[in-house]
Amino acid sequence: MEFFEIYWPVLIVGLLAGLIASYLYFRPKQNVRLSDSVPLRPHMNLQSSHEGRGVADETAAAASDLAGSIIGAEVHAELPAASGPPDDLIKLKGVGPKLAAILVERGIRRFDQIAKLSPDQVEVLDQSLGAFRGRFERDRIVEQADYLARGDIDGYQAKFGNL
Repeated sequence: MEFFEIYWPVLIVGLLAGLIASYLYFRPKQNVRLSDSVPLRPHMNLQSSHEGRGVADETAAAASDLAGSIIGAEVHAELPAASGPPDDLIKLKGVGPKLAAILVERGIRRFDQIAKLSPDQVEVLDQSLGAFRGRFERDRIVEQADYLARGDIDGYQAKFGNL
């Protein structure tokens, strides 16, 4: 009893420090979830083409188009156009959030776009994927996208496993 009478201020300070530390450790953390229902702000709009953002870009694009027609090379291989809302590209096995973001940056937002890519387009796209190079062929992403673009979930699951 004598111990508590002498050291009660130290015990109170220790108890308060413990309460503050436990609050900081166990307090509710911020949980941010983005959904499709959140309106996009102007700086968040996705642009499908990187050409024409300025005079220099337009000049470079025009010069490459002209040079391509002179030497007979296809300069701008057109990607299949997106029609409809974007698909969840992460459903494809081998495509994670980072690769999906790269594909969206390249203008690929739907399974049908991936399914319509020619082998040459896949090769050109694959060369620009950096750390993800070889992923399209190794994980057969074009074949997976073909099943999902057609809505053939049973065929997809029979060949690649569950979604």
